[in-house]
Amino acid sequence: MHPFRAAVEKRDEAAVEALLAEDVVFTSPVVFAPYTGRAVTAAILRGALRVFEDFTYVREIADVGGRDHAFVFTATVGGKRIQGCDFLHFDEDGLIDDFTVMVRPLSAAQALAAAMGAEFERIAREAAADGGAAQ
Repeated sequence: MHPFRAAVEKRDEAAVEALLAEDVVFTSPVVFAPYTGRAVTAAILRGALRVFEDFTYVREIADVGGRDHAFVFTATVGGKRIQGCDFLHFDEDGLIDDFTVMVRPLSAAQALAAAMGAEFERIAREAAADGGAAQ
């Protein structure tokens, strides 16, 4: 099992953050502009752990070189069943430098947008406290 998957499934926030490159770019399924930096990405991921219920990775796909991974997941958000995929790219040091999330169906994506929107002030405070800023 990949260390990222193991950290998320254990809900080990520190281990997830330790896998993020300082200049990681996070692309959200519900916000147009990407977020840049470890602090804000870690805060967003902590927020996601708070809003996702019954989160489970169901498939892990990796390229031959091991720098690109796709982690397919299911969860519940606001009573809606969601299916999604985390697309990760790892830099030469083995840290995540690009993190893109896609989800479906639309009704679940809307529930996710609402739930994460309710978390945004807390995410922004956590990111600022860690030296980053939410955009």
